Amino acid sequence: MKGIIALGFYFQAHVPTMLSCDICGETVASELDMKAHLIVHMENEVTCPFCKLSGVNYDEMCFHIETAHFEQNAPERNFGKLNAIQYENPDSQNTTLQRTMEVHSSIHSACASNFPKNSAQSVPKDGTLKHEAFHTERITESRQYLRSPEKQSGLSPVPGSIYETTYSPPDCPFCGKIEGCSQDMETHVKTKHASLLETPLEDCHQPLYDCPMCGLVCTNYHILQEHVDLHLEESSFQEGVDRVQCSGDRELAHQLQQEEDRKRKSEESRQEREEFQKLQRQYGLDNSGGYRQQQLRYMEMEVNRGRMHPSEFHSRKADMMESIAIGIDDGKTKTSGIIEALHRYYQNTATDVRCVWLSTVVDHFHSSFGDKGWGCGYRNFQMLLSSLLQNDVYGDCLKGMSIPCIPKIQSMIEDAWKEGFDPQGACQLNNKLQGTKAWIGACEIYTLLTSLRVKCRIIDFHKSTGPSGTHPRLFEWILNYYSSAREGNPKVVWTSKPPVYLQHQGHSRTIVGIEEKKNRTLCLLIFDPGCSSREMQRLLKQDIEPGSLRQLRKSVGNLKHKQYQIVAVEGVLSPEEKVMRQNTHEGHGLGLKACTTIARPGEQHFKWLLCFQFYKVSHCCC
Repeated sequence: MKGIIALGFYFQAHVPTMLSCDICGETVASELDMKAHLIVHMENEVTCPFCKLSGVNYDEMCFHIETAHFEQNAPERNFGKLNAIQYENPDSQNTTLQRTMEVHSSIHSACASNFPKNSAQSVPKDGTLKHEAFHTERITESRQYLRSPEKQSGLSPVPGSIYETTYSPPDCPFCGKIEGCSQDMETHVKTKHASLLETPLEDCHQPLYDCPMCGLVCTNYHILQEHVDLHLEESSFQEGVDRVQCSGDRELAHQLQQEEDRKRKSEESRQEREEFQKLQRQYGLDNSGGYRQQQLRYMEMEVNRGRMHPSEFHSRKADMMESIAIGIDDGKTKTSGIIEALHRYYQNTATDVRCVWLSTVVDHFHSSFGDKGWGCGYRNFQMLLSSLLQNDVYGDCLKGMSIPCIPKIQSMIEDAWKEGFDPQGACQLNNKLQGTKAWIGACEIYTLLTSLRVKCRIIDFHKSTGPSGTHPRLFEWILNYYSSAREGNPKVVWTSKPPVYLQHQGHSRTIVGIEEKKNRTLCLLIFDPGCSSREMQRLLKQDIEPGSLRQLRKSVGNLKHKQYQIVAVEGVLSPEEKVMRQNTHEGHGLGLKACTTIARPGEQHFKWLLCFQFYKVSHCCC
C-alpha cells in the first residue's frame, strides 16, 4: 500500500510533544488523542481521492482504493518500506505499533482526503466496482496479502485497531452469497453468474445463443428470449409509430388534395362565369339594351363625329320610334327587284351556265345601326316573309301582314312561346327577346313560321360529305328542292318555291336559287344581310357585270363550315296540324317530321336539335 501511504497523512513520530492532524490541522498532545480524533474523521463521509466516489463506509472505501486504484497506489513500494521497518526493529513493540498506526493513518488519509466533503461528482455504481474486482487477479492477490498473517511479517492486530473491521468476508453482488476470500468469490461469480458478465468464462463450456436480429451472443436461453422480446416490442412500437405517421401523411395528402380541388373548382367556376358573361354580351343577353338603344347610340356617335347633322338625327329618331310603335319595318334597308334582274341576266347574258333555278320574288334586307352584329336572323326572316307575302298560296295564313320591324319580330316569337312552341328554347332565352340583342337561329325561325301556320321543316347537315370539309349533299338537296317541279328544259327556271333559310355557325343567310354550270358544277345564289343596299343595287343595272355576282355565287368550296342547317317552307298548315305541332314540342318544339338529318347518300333519319346551343357559339359575321 505504498501509494495509499504516500497520499495519506501520517503522524510526526519524532515530535514528542504535539501531534498535528493533516486533515483538519488540529493538534493533540498524545497518540491516543490523535487516534480518537481520527476516529471522528472516519465516521464522517469518505471520498475517494482518485474518482470522487462517496456515500460508502470506511471499509468499503479501503477495499475500493485497493481494487480500483491498484496501480495509482503503487503498493509494492509502500509494503516494501513497511517490511523493512518491521524487520529492522523486530523487538520494539512501540515502534511496531507506531508504524502500524502510520499504515492505517495513510489508508485513512487516502480515503478521506482534502476534497470537499459534500462534492457532487458522478460515481460508478457499487455493483460495477465489485464487478471489476472479479476480473482482476492482482486485486485478489492484494487482498490476500493484506489478510494473510504470513505476508504481513509479524504485524499483530492491536486491540481497537481499524484492521479488525476493514477486511470483512466478501459477499456476491448478484445473489448475496458470502465466500471466505476474494478468489473464492471470483470463482463463484464466474461459474454461477457467467451469463451476467461481459465476457463469459472460457472454460465453462456453456452453449452460446446468437440473437437472430442483432447478432448479440448470449450464454443463457432465457436471457436471449428476453432480449428478442425487447426487439419485437421495439419493432412493434416502431410499426405503430410508422402507422401513425403514415395515417398522418395520408390525412395531410387528403387535405392538400381537397384544397387543390377546391382551388381548381373555384378557378373553373370563375372562368365559367367569365365565359358565360362573355357569351351573354356576345349574344345580346347582358341587359345592355336592344334594337332601339343601339340605334340611338350609333346615331349619337355619328353626330359627335360630324357625319350626321343634328336635324337628321332627330328625323331618323322620329321615324324609328314610329316604326317601332306600329311594328312595321321602315323599309330603309330593303332592296327590291333583284330576282327579276337575275332572271334577265341569266336569260340574256350568262353563257357559262347550263341551267339556273330561281325562287319566287324576294326582297333583300340588310342590317342597320340598330341590329349590326346580331340581327342577321331577323333580316333573313324578313327576306323569307317578303317572298311568302307575294305568294298567293300563303295569302290566307298571312292575311293583313306587313314586313315587321325587328322589335316586332321579337314580340311575335315571344307570342309563339306563350302558345307553347319551343319551351326549351324559350327557357334558354329567359322567355324574353324584346329589349335585348339576343341572337335567333333556325329553331326560332321554325317556331315563328309554325305559329303563323306556315308548314316548314329543319334539315340538319351535321357533318361534311365531301373532301376538304365540303358539303356537296347540301347542294344536291337544294337542287332537288328547286328542280322538283321542272317542266320542259328551259335555261332559266323561275320556280314558285320560297327561298331557303341557311344557318351555320355564327351567321345565317338566305338561299334564293341555284345554278348549274356547263361543267356540271353547282353554285348557290345567296342573299347575305351583311351586304349593304349599295352593293345589292349594282345588280339592278340593265347590264349586270359578271363580277357583281361574286357576292351572290357560292360554290361547294365556299361553304366549309362544320355543320349547316336549313329551314325549308313546304306549304300551309291546317289549324289541326298547327295544334298537333304545338303539342308535340320535344326537342325545342320540333315534331317528329320537322327535323330531318342528311347523313349519307340514300339515308335519312330523324334527329332532335338544340339549335340555340349549337349555332350561337362564335362571332356573328353580319
